[in-house]
Amino acid sequence: MLVFEAKLEGNDEQYQKLDGSIRTARFIRNSCIRYWMDNRGVGKNEISAYTAILAQQFEFADRLNSMARQASGERAWSAISRYDNCKKKRPGKKGFPRFKKEQTHGSVEYKTTGWKLSEDRRSITFTDGFKAGTFKMWGTRDLHFYQLKQFKRVRVVRRADGYYCQFCINSERLEKREPTGKTIGLDVGLTHFYTDSDGTTVENPRHLRKSEKKLKRLQRQLSRTKKGSKNRVKARNKLARKHLKVSRQRKDFAVKAARCVVLSKDLVAYEDLVVRNMVKNHHLAKSISDAAWTQFREWVEYFGRVFGVATVAVPPHRTSQKCSNCGEIVKKTLSTRTHICPHCFHIQGRDHNAARNILEIGLRTVGHTGTLIASGDIDLCSGEPLRCGEQCGLGLCPRGATAEGSPR
Repeated sequence: MLVFEAKLEGNDEQYQKLDGSIRTARFIRNSCIRYWMDNRGVGKNEISAYTAILAQQFEFADRLNSMARQASGERAWSAISRYDNCKKKRPGKKGFPRFKKEQTHGSVEYKTTGWKLSEDRRSITFTDGFKAGTFKMWGTRDLHFYQLKQFKRVRVVRRADGYYCQFCINSERLEKREPTGKTIGLDVGLTHFYTDSDGTTVENPRHLRKSEKKLKRLQRQLSRTKKGSKNRVKARNKLARKHLKVSRQRKDFAVKAARCVVLSKDLVAYEDLVVRNMVKNHHLAKSISDAAWTQFREWVEYFGRVFGVATVAVPPHRTSQKCSNCGEIVKKTLSTRTHICPHCFHIQGRDHNAARNILEIGLRTVGHTGTLIASGDIDLCSGEPLRCGEQCGLGLCPRGATAEGSPR
């Protein structure tokens, strides 16, 4: 599934109508969650049917496209499902469903109806009861390459700097690349964004830290305004725009760094970090969040699927303590930045030593559950996909099973 985004250009009256559809979608989602709270045990079908009842009860809800109402019900059920993950102890996002509040951002999602593209694919018309009209689209993606039946969802997103239209297209992105015969292990950090097994380091951009001075000034200006005033709305928008710029800088860096790593190697090994637990350390939480390790990992895995590169997530335990030269454990604190082995007298940077250990574990455990390849796990020797129970040329089963398919 591909997602293309374009900015919408219209007049103030059209923007207000889009706001109305976004508020209605949020109202339907919140109403479905309230319905589930009052009637525990209802399922997804009951939630979907309740969206039609809301359209009968409220005139403004009936103005929203029927499929958009169903999509809002699906969002409510997604929040409810996360609560079921807590009780059933299943992996994934967890937490009791919460109501959405009025914010500077929001979205409404259409399926196959409620919108219409122009013949030149440069403008879009929303045809539901709110009658927002035709908007000109500004973007770099050419939508002519895809048929209309491939457009599965159209999402209107409101951000601090305007309104955007996202197209969810049912298509798979696969690109070819020349094999390099090289492998790499990555150790992320705060001093350097990452250090690889070759000793190369990439500096941590620290986008939030660099913008913190201006963010504090904008926050003070917002706190001095009167609640409910127009000046407060303007100050809040300025602050939101600055936060939006920081998030875009962070994403741009993660995309470019991940693409560069994947294109230059045939196997990428990285730590399987649980960042949500690491940010519980309040001394490092801001710096860890600013580094955006999870976003970088997601893009590495994505480009691995696109270019057919093996990406392996390895357990991070003892990767910094183990000597990459002799294998002995050398305990050290977080402040110790140089690895000095008393057994083999090997001296190396702490992060460089950890990156070599990560690569070694990745080569030994190709096919870890964190590996994301478009066609599944692959044989590093032949490049062909492996099924559970099969062994590659190195004698490794991708899912820890014997040739008969039984767990080891």
